[in-house]
Amino acid sequence: MILQHDNATSHTAHFVRDFLLDLNPIEHLWQLLDRRVRARAIPPRNVWELAGALVEEWGNISQQERANLVQSMRRCTAVLNAIVSDPLASSAPALRLSQGDEGEGETCSICFEPWTTSGEHRLATLRCGHLFGYTCIDRWVKGQGQGAKCPQCNKKAKRADIVLLYARKLRALDNTEQESMKRSLEQEHSLRRKAELESAQCRLQLQVMTDECGKLHKQLQELKTLMAQPGCGPSQSSRASLSGLSQRQDSTQGGHYVFSKAVLVSQVGGCRVLSYCEPLSCLLASQPSPHTTLVPGCGVKKVSTVNLKACQYIPIHVKQIRGLAFNRQADSLLLSAALDNTIKLTSLMTNTVVQTYNTGKPVWSCCWCLDNNNYVYAGLSNGSVLVYDTRDTSTHVQELQPLRSRCPVASLSYVPRAASSSFPCGGLIAGSLDGGCFWEQVDGTTYRPHMLPLETGGCTDIQVQPESRHCLVTYRPGRSKPLLRCVLMELNRTPQQDADQEPSCSCYPVQTFSAGSSCKLLTKNAVFRSPAGEGSTLVCAGDEATNSTMVWDAGSGSLIQKLSADLPVLDICPFEVNQGSYLASLTEKMLKIYKWE
Repeated sequence: MILQHDNATSHTAHFVRDFLLDLNPIEHLWQLLDRRVRARAIPPRNVWELAGALVEEWGNISQQERANLVQSMRRCTAVLNAIVSDPLASSAPALRLSQGDEGEGETCSICFEPWTTSGEHRLATLRCGHLFGYTCIDRWVKGQGQGAKCPQCNKKAKRADIVLLYARKLRALDNTEQESMKRSLEQEHSLRRKAELESAQCRLQLQVMTDECGKLHKQLQELKTLMAQPGCGPSQSSRASLSGLSQRQDSTQGGHYVFSKAVLVSQVGGCRVLSYCEPLSCLLASQPSPHTTLVPGCGVKKVSTVNLKACQYIPIHVKQIRGLAFNRQADSLLLSAALDNTIKLTSLMTNTVVQTYNTGKPVWSCCWCLDNNNYVYAGLSNGSVLVYDTRDTSTHVQELQPLRSRCPVASLSYVPRAASSSFPCGGLIAGSLDGGCFWEQVDGTTYRPHMLPLETGGCTDIQVQPESRHCLVTYRPGRSKPLLRCVLMELNRTPQQDADQEPSCSCYPVQTFSAGSSCKLLTKNAVFRSPAGEGSTLVCAGDEATNSTMVWDAGSGSLIQKLSADLPVLDICPFEVNQGSYLASLTEKMLKIYKWE
């Protein structure tokens, strides 16, 4: 029964292979004899020498090994009894025992001896996963040398693949139903979180709409009362409205910011930039993920300006976010730039990323085109500015190469076209440590560069006030000027002198504001219309030396306020909600909100 033919493999009978998979003692005996014959000093060269070697090696097998073999043959009786008692079981291609396999998970398949929990014959495995006694598999692999294979599956093996296991008994449990229930539970949890998120968004929008409705209703009642007064015509009503407006403006002259609330954004720090979403009445502050193990990367934290509470975290990027921007449309699309070589568009209505653009380089800044909301800009670390068309999701439509050095574009601000005699054109202001450049937008995809006369080597930020056509340039302290300086500059355009000379765009300083002697971070400042009334402008900048926000009057250059903070202020954002004017300042961990009174 053993010597089937010269090239016989170990027990390849189809009947046993298909129906009696548990009848493997003969197979193990053949493998044992094969190993012994192969280990002989002089291997057999023909079938007669092979027969003699097999008989001789059979005599060398100990009685204990034969007893173990006979003991394992008891499973044959169990298999046959199962087939006789259950005829349907004979139709199965593979038969498995429930009681006869009690000891199968405790016996080494090489020596048929039970493995132990310690000692030389302790439980071990190969990379393929089959189990053996350590001494047996170690001797087996060592004896076969470089071409060693697993005794069970014939996969390549080596001594370094032998791993000791710590188990008293192995038994595979059928947990298919349990895993299915787990997946169903996770799916239900996901749907519930999504429903709760949509419910929170609806409540927030309802609150905003309710406040807006109340404001409009109050204005309507005032107009009805005014129109109901005897002898009050339309012209008189207009004059009365203007008079009341001027009185309110006069009463607000000399106002100041009052601390309203501090909101914790990130306990571990890492906040960087800040922006305001007017349609949803919420602030967006960048921060690293609060759960780095579950959701790694960076995103934004929503802070409602209605109740001044942090709402939720939205994951967006893999690395630190360096820029946030909104367009003039009420579509709640957030443009974000990060050091992971991408800019992304995120819908705050659904809190999902709707578009991703791969820039190939780390992105330091971004902004929208305020004359055409289809275009966005990305300032790269190599000094270039990429122009993207949101209707074309493949790649950028144009690259604006730097005219001087390749310093990172730390700030991007778009100046929209306006009916201004001094500066009517629109375009992009790109600021870097080396200075600033105004890219005049001649048409949809044509830009004309104009180098701005700024100081080189210390420019950290450029912000724009579109209505007054001013820009605020921030310089870090240097040897000749040891203080942080914010220079308010007015943009102007020199008209075309002749046909050969093109009009040039430039700027000149109007007012200079000085702060402390420290500037280690690339902070973002702000220039905006004062809540006090028409014509006045406020300049706000973070002072690292005192950990505060400095507020100046742009007209007089005088310091109005100094708003203290616990850490250096990184970004400043003015906003209006419910007929009130507010100022938000962001540090690494906190968001402080002030109300103008």
